[in-house]
Amino acid sequence: MRTVHHRTTTVDGHEIFYREAGPADAPAIVLLHGYPTSSFMFRDLIPLLAEDHRVIAPDHLGFGLSAAPSADTFAYTFDALADLTSRLLDQLGLTRYALYVQDYGAPVGWRLALRHPDRITALVTQNGNGYEDGFVESFWTDVWAYGDDPGPATEPAVRAALSREAIRWQYVHGVPDPSVVSPDTWEHDFALVSREGNDAIQLALFRDYRNNRPLYPRLHTFLRTHDVPVLAVWGRNDEIFGPAGAEAFTRDAEDAEVHLVDGGHFLLESHLDVVAGHVRRFLARVRA
Repeated sequence: MRTVHHRTTTVDGHEIFYREAGPADAPAIVLLHGYPTSSFMFRDLIPLLAEDHRVIAPDHLGFGLSAAPSADTFAYTFDALADLTSRLLDQLGLTRYALYVQDYGAPVGWRLALRHPDRITALVTQNGNGYEDGFVESFWTDVWAYGDDPGPATEPAVRAALSREAIRWQYVHGVPDPSVVSPDTWEHDFALVSREGNDAIQLALFRDYRNNRPLYPRLHTFLRTHDVPVLAVWGRNDEIFGPAGAEAFTRDAEDAEVHLVDGGHFLLESHLDVVAGHVRRFLARVRA
């Protein structure tokens, strides 16, 4: 099994933490995490992919072990997260790579693909939305309301997402046997989200999420015109991004594989071997 290295570098004056494994000259894959976690979510997947790939998994600014400047001193938007990720990959010399995106990692990844379409060799989306079809209304109604009119009337509903119970729900909802999901996952995330000032960071990104939706038509054009292979491996019971969001990729990507797995939002915690198997077979086909 490949050794995983834990590194920190400076990008635009900010410390960015990332995990790296695999041969330096192997095809690269970049893993982009979601809310409210970090590259910690890929801790068990990275060694499985590193046999055949150079794997890079950064923590977004404000998450995990990366720096978390206050929301008063840094404007947290998905554009800004994509800027930092793009410059990190430039520092690491990645000019061609596959992307694995989940949750927040998706809008960051879509921006990378749209800025540098010729760098993208393949896309893997694991409950990472790119279509209106994917939004589960019962979850997103409060987020849209807060983005449209941030204030005391709309903030409490989204602030509740920062609680331990809400974070635990993201991990265990839709999982047939919740006992297979380690409590370390939500306790780890809750501790980091609960750092002083981190609530303001997360609220800023909740407000900005609506600005991801206008990117979707450009993403669909990219999929139609650049022949990038797509693998959507999805927890079918996810009540944040529903399975229709996975199936929608077949509308625009000519080479699209969809696998709906009997799990939830954080599929790697309950179905690591299943997901890793699909991803490794897909990437082997792409390399061939």
